[in-house]
Amino acid sequence: MKISQWLVVSCAVAVAGAARAAVAPAEVIFDHPENFTDVKDSAMPTDRGTAAILGQLRDYLVREAAHFVPEGSRLTITFTDIDLAGEFEPWRGAQFDNIRIIKPIYPPHFKFRYTLTDAAGRVVREGQEDILDQEFQQRITLDRDDPLRYEKEILKDWLRRQARAASATPVAQ
Repeated sequence: MKISQWLVVSCAVAVAGAARAAVAPAEVIFDHPENFTDVKDSAMPTDRGTAAILGQLRDYLVREAAHFVPEGSRLTITFTDIDLAGEFEPWRGAQFDNIRIIKPIYPPHFKFRYTLTDAAGRVVREGQEDILDQEFQQRITLDRDDPLRYEKEILKDWLRRQARAASATPVAQ
């Protein structure tokens, strides 16, 4: 493929991606992720690893929001802190530097603000959340190989609860 053809294809892919993002039912923002409690990929974390974890959470929330956010509405979630399930335990030795130890004493914790707007841009629902799931290991997860399975299930439950609450609450005109 010639460079000019590659540029055309790349631009088309970028435009298609931007169009999808414009109609996405959710926007996920990480407010100062460098200050988050624990979004590490190892005992000696890397910026690349942290970005990958946040990207996975963002992609998951945007994808799942499509099932729960009413058509034409938009959900904006701004995370102010994240503490992933488990912890790296450096005293176990160098061979465990990349292994997150999951124990009940290391529950996942999320702090975020959210706003749900309707198609006209009016705020339908907003609030702040501080979700700490002490019983996270009791959850039934389908993908036991996903290192973010607990976090994803907790966030999906939150989306489900918000969808139920929004459908039960009449919208003020």
